[in-house]
Amino acid sequence: MRQRIRKRPVSEINVVPYIDVMLVLLIIFMVTAPLLNQGVTVDLPQAPSAPLPPSEQEPVIINVDKDGNVFINYGADQDNPIAADRLLHRVSALLKYQPHIPVLVGGDANVAYGRVVQVMTLLQQAGVPAVGMITDPPEG
Repeated sequence: MRQRIRKRPVSEINVVPYIDVMLVLLIIFMVTAPLLNQGVTVDLPQAPSAPLPPSEQEPVIINVDKDGNVFINYGADQDNPIAADRLLHRVSALLKYQPHIPVLVGGDANVAYGRVVQVMTLLQQAGVPAVGMITDPPEG
């Protein structure tokens, strides 16, 4: 007489289909993520914002005065307005030698919003990955 062999139930989960689904979703997200960024990417601070953490590198500060003139804190002529093409060239040169340098934009309260957007667009064309906005803390 033959003895009957009992098979125990397998308690393992087959994860291969889950891995396939995860890889397909990863590819879909990798393809669609760059398409979602349109326009100027700016992380605007809220009014009662905290100060920036200390950094080893001095940030590039671009100021727009009430007349729409643009100034940059790098170079010999910091007190003179800079043209758009020179700003683009200077910031891209700075990023070439210091790729992780922080870039901040400060705009006068009375300057047209469109002028600040033009400056941020120029910075985006120069290859700046993120632009910070300079604000004053609220009074009181």
